[in-house]
Amino acid sequence: MSTAHAYYPAASLPINMPQKPGYYQPTPHHGYGRISASPPEAPESVTTSGVASYEPSATSSSYAGSASEYESNGAAAGVDLIDYMNERVQGSFDPMPLDRSLAKQAQTSGELNAKHRELLELQALAQRRLAGARTNFAQGMRTAKEVQKDLQWTQKRVHALNERAARKYPTEYRTAQGQYPAPVDY
Repeated sequence: MSTAHAYYPAASLPINMPQKPGYYQPTPHHGYGRISASPPEAPESVTTSGVASYEPSATSSSYAGSASEYESNGAAAGVDLIDYMNERVQGSFDPMPLDRSLAKQAQTSGELNAKHRELLELQALAQRRLAGARTNFAQGMRTAKEVQKDLQWTQKRVHALNERAARKYPTEYRTAQGQYPAPVDY
């Protein structure tokens, strides 16, 4: 009576097993990925230390052979799955578009910073010009008030001279007023 013990590695990752025709294809059950069939039962004659075990035969419909049969095929001998997956990822990942995007992002960031500095300079220039315009406006207002005072003083002086001329020389004043009428006040 021969008993076979299956080999299970301590930390193993799932791998795709080749499917042979006639073997059971598991289907997901309610979206949880469980198989809706019970595991195959072992013949009554095969036991080890009182616990029933199962040894696949050529006629049974099992998922795959034992680990020793799989390793004897040479399919997984000497293959490190992590290295294999790293190679696959490295082979499928092209860093050039990412490098181009990073370069474009750095270029755009530099241009944005330059425009921001230019904007700050223009803002400072506009503030200096506004301060200069306010100073010029204030000076212009002072000058306009002085001119207005001077005009009022001159108008009063001309009015006083006209009154004195009208009293002292009434006929000559009327003749001159007829020839040179007074301007209309605005």
